[in-house]
Amino acid sequence: MAGDRDSGQEPRDDTAPLSGRRLGAAALLLAASILLSRIMGLVRNMVLAGMHGVGQSTDAYGAAFIIPDLLNYLLAGGALTIAFTPLYLRTLRDEGDAQADALFRTVLGTLGAATLVLTTGLWLYAEPLVAAIFADFDAGKQALTVRLTRIVLPAQIFFVTGGIVRAVLMAHGRFGAQAAAPLLYNGGIIAGGLVSGTIEGFAWGALAGALLGGFVVPIFDMRHVRRVGIRIAPWDVRFHIYLWAALPLMIGVSITTVDELYEKFFGARLGEGVLAALVFARQLMMAPVGVIGQAVATATLPTLSALHAAGREDELHATLERTLRGALSLAVLAAAGVHVFAEPIVDAIYRRGAFDAEASTRVAALLAILALAIPGWVTQQVAIRAFFAREEMWRAMALGTGVALVVIPLYMQLGDLHGAEGIAAAGVLAITGNAVLTLVWGRARYGGPALWPLLDTAARSTIVAGALRRTGALAAARHRGAQHHRRCTGRRSRLARSARSFLERRGLVPARGWRHRIRSGGGTRLPVARRRGDARYAGEHRRTALRRAGRLARGRLSGRGASRDMESILGSGAKRPT
Repeated sequence: MAGDRDSGQEPRDDTAPLSGRRLGAAALLLAASILLSRIMGLVRNMVLAGMHGVGQSTDAYGAAFIIPDLLNYLLAGGALTIAFTPLYLRTLRDEGDAQADALFRTVLGTLGAATLVLTTGLWLYAEPLVAAIFADFDAGKQALTVRLTRIVLPAQIFFVTGGIVRAVLMAHGRFGAQAAAPLLYNGGIIAGGLVSGTIEGFAWGALAGALLGGFVVPIFDMRHVRRVGIRIAPWDVRFHIYLWAALPLMIGVSITTVDELYEKFFGARLGEGVLAALVFARQLMMAPVGVIGQAVATATLPTLSALHAAGREDELHATLERTLRGALSLAVLAAAGVHVFAEPIVDAIYRRGAFDAEASTRVAALLAILALAIPGWVTQQVAIRAFFAREEMWRAMALGTGVALVVIPLYMQLGDLHGAEGIAAAGVLAITGNAVLTLVWGRARYGGPALWPLLDTAARSTIVAGALRRTGALAAARHRGAQHHRRCTGRRSRLARSARSFLERRGLVPARGWRHRIRSGGGTRLPVARRRGDARYAGEHRRTALRRAGRLARGRLSGRGASRDMESILGSGAKRPT
């Protein structure tokens, strides 16, 4: 492979820019993967909620991902491909296959070794770290959190190294491993929980899913592109160039990455079940965000990058504006739907097993608030691509880091004043504010996109969503009324059965006859004569019971005969004639 250019052979064209049809197919594949991943994520949470509800074990499970997420943020997580892919393609184009392979092996080996060292250190010090971060947890919950943290921590090794491998695959036009990674990860969690039935099973499933989807499948697919090797060389110039390109992604944070961290950290201070309720509500809110925002942003970035490289800035602004307006319209409608139908959505997805009515009410209240952040999430994910397309990652990360630091007191204050609902509201304000600032800065920096058309789209979509909200509110009210009716009917039915059983034992009413036995699957159809005899006996027995009840009432009022009638009524009842 090293001698393609020197031997006079034609260089391979598998790294050429994708044609419109291939690019559309790749975007469709990734969008379908995101949609299926969100659906599987909902199934994953359904299984988790049904088995463990909202309590100590689910609090610990949600908290167990805090330390691994911190490591993921430090190493830029999934954004590693944003920094590695341009560098790899430029090296391949300018220096040939041998140098590109050397870059790949060096980054894979060195970054993998660094991740292994950091993971080992966090694994050893997990106990004091959990005690410091979750000081409000009791001893039992802290111990469970430490155990689950140590199970899921090694998954970061597979995420980081697998991300570099997938970046090379996508540079060569192979998107299958990237599409399969989240599906296998969620599938592993679901399988681990169902097989074991314990909260630890979900953690082991996360580790297995990260190994299979994040590392094994990409390595297997690499046989079509490159031979995989590793080289640990932190002093290598190529690795330094890569670090400089990835540095803004590593040291910078944004509210879109730390919002979940803030919710878990501040929610853990508010009592048992709060963290789990926030996690369950957030997962439901992120489903439309992923399907609309992430899919649109992933498909838009290559087009914006190509337009910028060609110097067609006006067309770039027009494309970005059209994309933002379409995505924003869908996001506003999705937000209205999730806000109105929060309770039916939570009931349909989560309410079963250990996830009772109280837990459903708590999560639905948080989901109704978090739904208002959907337009901000979608707008931010699309708008930030204008910076990435121009390779200005420092400015994007500077803005995101500033907002992430400024809003910390907002989460603290609203959490202290309004509990979990306050933390959810803080997230809405932070995400929406960050999206507005990104649009304003992009307009001031590059001259586009135009802001008034976006405001017009947001206003029109809000009017439509408001009109639909009335219909949705009526449907949601009917759902709540039906739920209340079923609960009340269930209570009345149980009370009626208990009263009937008491009266049957006392002989005040006859035992249930053949009709009830046939409806309940028991007994057989009796002869006609016997049925008629039962009916005559039942009517006679009821008349006798009413006469005795009347005598009892009169006896109580007059003070005479009460004891005799009470003894008669509470006795064995009328005997059935033979």
